[in-house]
Amino acid sequence: MTPRKLDWRAIEPKLVMLRRLLGQLDELGAFDESRLRSDWASTLAVERILTLLVDLAVSINSHVGAATLGEAPSSYAESFTSAARAGMITTELATALRPSVGARNVLVHTYLEIDYAQVADAIPLARQQFAEYVVQVATWLRETVRGPGSAG
Repeated sequence: MTPRKLDWRAIEPKLVMLRRLLGQLDELGAFDESRLRSDWASTLAVERILTLLVDLAVSINSHVGAATLGEAPSSYAESFTSAARAGMITTELATALRPSVGARNVLVHTYLEIDYAQVADAIPLARQQFAEYVVQVATWLRETVRGPGSAG
């Protein structure tokens, strides 16, 4: 496979959207199992936000993996390992984010069997871990791809 060229212009809009989604998640406030079961509109919004966070990160990871490592990740979960191998995020963050793929898959594919206690527990983790993901990717772009002193 011929490696794709890394295009920071394809990554930055995804980082902007990740920031927007995290801001919206914060605006929705705290969630527990009870609120997830009773506030259906907010629950749907949270589910969509959580799935989009993963999808956008995987898209970034896959682009960076293909461009810098010369190989596309074989799975959503593997994309986080590829991002760490490329030096975009730390191994610790990649390990922490890998389980978010499983949560995304449950939300996308098994609507009738969702464990809302697990979703409630996942929300603060998603806020923290994906916020850190955005910081690490933005730093990597600025320092590695665009060069020190560039905006972004």
